[in-house]
Amino acid sequence: MTEEKYRAILVGLQRKEDISYSMEELAGLAEAANAEVLGKVVQVLEKPNTATMIGKGKVEEVAELVRNMEADMVIFNDELTGMQIRNLEDAIDVRVIDRTILILDIFAARADSREGKLQVELAQLKYRMPRLTGFGKSLSRLGGGIGTRGPGEKKLETDRRHIERRMEDIKSELSQLVKTRSVQRSKREKSGIPVVALVGYTNSGKSALMNRLLSVVDKSEKAVTEKDMLFATLDTQQRSVKLDTNHEFILIDTVGFVSKLPHSLVEAFKATLEEVLYADLLLHVVDASYEENDFHIAVTNKVLGEIGADVKEKVMVFNKIDLVPDFQAPVTNLENLFVSAKENINIDQLIDKIKEKIFADKVCAKLMIPYTRGDLSSYLCEKALVKSMEYLEEGTFFDVELNQEDYQRLKEYDTI
Repeated sequence: MTEEKYRAILVGLQRKEDISYSMEELAGLAEAANAEVLGKVVQVLEKPNTATMIGKGKVEEVAELVRNMEADMVIFNDELTGMQIRNLEDAIDVRVIDRTILILDIFAARADSREGKLQVELAQLKYRMPRLTGFGKSLSRLGGGIGTRGPGEKKLETDRRHIERRMEDIKSELSQLVKTRSVQRSKREKSGIPVVALVGYTNSGKSALMNRLLSVVDKSEKAVTEKDMLFATLDTQQRSVKLDTNHEFILIDTVGFVSKLPHSLVEAFKATLEEVLYADLLLHVVDASYEENDFHIAVTNKVLGEIGADVKEKVMVFNKIDLVPDFQAPVTNLENLFVSAKENINIDQLIDKIKEKIFADKVCAKLMIPYTRGDLSSYLCEKALVKSMEYLEEGTFFDVELNQEDYQRLKEYDTI
């Protein structure tokens, strides 16, 4: 994010469910966007006010709080309409944004890859398109700030048709990138290397876990960005992991999930999250040190369901166990592992579980390959786990571990 610091008041509307956690998370999102949270205001209402989301008296209270604390921004926990944004800015006289704009802004600042940037821009345009008439001060302030990154405000304000054309251009470019990734994926599938994907709530320690696994296999130079903040990782990261047993798999670190993740963003990132659909195993990483981690689990499962990945084989990995030695895991129908990426606790158990899950179909065999079939010998050396190899009079003897499909093809050479 930029070096400029913002001063914000957070506003939430509570209907039936308690929103204390949601407001706490909103504060974390604001801090991730370089905003200092000066105060929080929560109103209990059965239904939102059509014109201003909160009641008239509460709007006046927020305006007074903004003046007294010299805030320059108000952030709402719920999604606002264009009319509500305009009415609130007129009444409070500072920029008003909502949770969706805040999340989109963080994504716009942190996306590094071409695809990530395009996905964020598309989500921003989809969000802003129906609200063009209501952005008021947010659009007239062209000096930048939270909620103004990404597509240019002048274009948004003056030319709806241009936005539509831009959205079509982005979709076209994204489709080409999807095709490219599909080709890369097909090559990977032909190689037979299994894929393990890290999924979970933002800041649960997925990147830290990836880096710990990379350090175990002496690949620390391939480490990914790792920070104690929401959405430190946005672009999908892939690393090849080769264990000391010669087992090899692709490890994928995905974008973290969050409650009230904008639907347009879920849609935009479906292409990236597609990698999860093709994974052989999902490691659902959970922050064991957070008391409401059952909520984190529910949100992650919901998003996985939205992208069609809820049926994939999963292992629950409760991370940061060093912070809660007496941790009691919530009851699930999945296998649980308790680890600490930071303190290197039970990482060996995690590796053993990965091997058990993705190399379960491996067959141990003793094969005698004739010298006339040098192609098969080369294939085994490249694709199988060769425990020992010996050149004998009748051919090359292999003591190998290979997948079931390869064994069926080569079982005529089995010496047993």
